[in-house]
Amino acid sequence: MEAAGQQRVVRAEDVAHMGLTEVLRHALYIHSQYRALVRDLKRNPPALAILIDFPDVNFRLAMHCKRLGVPVLWFVSPQLWAWKRRRLRWVQRFVDRMLVIFPFEEPFYRARGVDAEFVGHPLATLPLPTVSREEYAAEHGLRLKTEFVDPRQKKDWIALLPGSRWKEIQENLPTMLEAAAILGGNYEFLLPVAWTLDWQQVQNLVESSKNDGHRATPPIHLVPDARAALHHARASIVASGTATVQALTIGNPFIVVYRVSALTFAIVKRMVRYPAEIPAQPDADGNLPIAMPNLIAGRRIIPEFLNQRFTAANLAAALKPLLADTPARAQMIADLAEARAKLLPTPLEGGKPADPIQRVCAAAESLLQSSPSRSAAPTPPARV
Repeated sequence: MEAAGQQRVVRAEDVAHMGLTEVLRHALYIHSQYRALVRDLKRNPPALAILIDFPDVNFRLAMHCKRLGVPVLWFVSPQLWAWKRRRLRWVQRFVDRMLVIFPFEEPFYRARGVDAEFVGHPLATLPLPTVSREEYAAEHGLRLKTEFVDPRQKKDWIALLPGSRWKEIQENLPTMLEAAAILGGNYEFLLPVAWTLDWQQVQNLVESSKNDGHRATPPIHLVPDARAALHHARASIVASGTATVQALTIGNPFIVVYRVSALTFAIVKRMVRYPAEIPAQPDADGNLPIAMPNLIAGRRIIPEFLNQRFTAANLAAALKPLLADTPARAQMIADLAEARAKLLPTPLEGGKPADPIQRVCAAAESLLQSSPSRSAAPTPPARV
């Protein structure tokens, strides 16, 4: 977006933190960046505000926008349907249109008086990666099964997606690497490194893990593209978040993990409550599902391992049935395909599906044209 001409006032990646205790530690800096945004908004009001997720900042920006007469379009709904539902009144008061990417969100908002539209999930309309298995192996130093003479030496690839923030890497990756060691040398592991991370820092963490424990760590290959890794992996371990939707849309069998502080986990467990639009049952520990594929499907199709259940032994045991040609693997692939279909946008006239981003653009143009602040006289390009 910056390369296309966006003028960045604040770097979103500098103020993005997960968890209650994690946010509190950075509260002063986050607030200073928020004030910088408000000052810029008042100095030079845009013709339209397109707010994307990030509710703790964007709700307040929406309020300032409405006071300035700036129409507000919100793309990618905050998870009000999961917790802090009292903030729905902010949407009702300050958001002109809510464009959502999960099918259960449109009926949730419409039942509560919000002009909402399900536009489809952008990841669901992306084509599968085109890089061949041979090209991918050559690029990242992987062994192909056909290269092994002894069938017992043939190696499958498993993807490890611990998150896109360094805090997530620290919390999730060590246990993933322990699980990799348990699974043993019949596998090679793909570790996508998000652009928000320091490649060398991740590599150092992987190297340090080789000196821990009594098991030898199998080959770990750092790669740049999560979607390609998911496409070519036999199965994956994925941290809860957008990566689970990537795995869903690729169709790769996987399990979900996540770890936060014990205090954050206890508080969130008490706060999360789903509305009638999301059928969800707690597990044996009283935890509601958090993985988006399970919420989209309306049932648990992906195993979840959170906090105390997030152990290397549990991960290895859950992954093994997904690595062989088992009924469990076939069932998960079928369930993922069914859930992915729910993410596709509703076909328009002529039976052709509209691209989700094209729908967002159309909604933005509609709001710009209907805004009372727009003059019929020629104006410079709108600042959005």
